[in-house]
Amino acid sequence: MRSTRKLPPLTILAILLSSGIASAHSEAGTAGGFVSGFTHPLTGLDHMAAMVAVGLWGAFLGSRAMWLLPVIFPVVMAMGGALGVAAVPLPGVETGIAFSAVALGIMVATAVRPPLWVAGVLVGAFAIFHGHAHGTELPESSNALAFAIGMVIATGLLHLCGIALGLLVKWSWGKIVVRASGAVIAGLGFCFLFGVL
Repeated sequence: MRSTRKLPPLTILAILLSSGIASAHSEAGTAGGFVSGFTHPLTGLDHMAAMVAVGLWGAFLGSRAMWLLPVIFPVVMAMGGALGVAAVPLPGVETGIAFSAVALGIMVATAVRPPLWVAGVLVGAFAIFHGHAHGTELPESSNALAFAIGMVIATGLLHLCGIALGLLVKWSWGKIVVRASGAVIAGLGFCFLFGVL
């Protein structure tokens, strides 16, 4: 049997994205207006893990990334939400959401420091899946704009939580805490990916 260590990274990613076993996105409550949009990211551990990881990784990467990544994520997430509202199909949404926590958690846990544009593209790609999932949940009678505004604000607050935690890297013990937090987020992502949570 061939070891997954010998598979090219793009092959592994393709397998994960085509997997039907993931059920990362929790369907918590009925989406409606601003309050529903605001509380929705706060009731799904899968979304919370990824959104905190964005802020955490941004703070870990430095001042420019700390503010740029948490802006990229909600902006692109809103675009993904618009695609979901418009019923534009996007394959592997649940897997993409779960894999976002895995990938972002691993980036923090292993102290990966790519160029800022690479980090931005990665964060933006995952944001599309999160936004699309939210957008497809909106019933036709809901106020999509109010929901989106609430969701973006809550997302920003989760990013700020990640940034606050990530700022601990200024101390040697804090680096251990930050990297351990990344490992926990990646572990949660794997649980979502394989339907454990």
